[in-house]
Amino acid sequence: MLILMLCTTMVSAQKTTSTTKETIADKNGYIVFDGDKCPDFKVKMTDGSEIDISSLRGKVVMLQFTASWCGVCRKEMPFIERDIWQPHKDNPDFILLAIDRDEPLETVLKFAESTKITYPIGLDPGADIFAKFALRDAGITRNVLLDRDGRIIKRTRLYNETEFASLVEAINKELEKKQEE
Repeated sequence: MLILMLCTTMVSAQKTTSTTKETIADKNGYIVFDGDKCPDFKVKMTDGSEIDISSLRGKVVMLQFTASWCGVCRKEMPFIERDIWQPHKDNPDFILLAIDRDEPLETVLKFAESTKITYPIGLDPGADIFAKFALRDAGITRNVLLDRDGRIIKRTRLYNETEFASLVEAINKELEKKQEE
């Protein structure tokens, strides 16, 4: 009887651990971590085109999760425009994708205009893409940087000058690396 109870307890603990493991988040609500392969997704852009994240392998990719109602996003976006997008927008090895959390196209277009950003924005109805990276109810703004193999190499949360500078540095460093052939 004792052996049966111990075995049942162990199986129960294993199930809890494996279930819990799928939803473990860091202090910032991320459920993906540095070194992880980027979750697969397709995003519809404001121009109507669709991008499959897996098609961007071979490029350095920055994902910015944002929304018009996010004051910190509005604060950060001009810095992304100036310090990341403008220096790298013509670099064929770099992609920057903003992913707007659960807002209609008209709102997203007005948001881009009001923040004066020119980098591409995709739509995330229901925040389903966002939920592949962070707890669904976790806040934004947040950025995820991918290397050429589609692995996460940096994650940021909110806007902090030091952390943002380290993001810019990580992008520059990654772009300097030669693509393995």
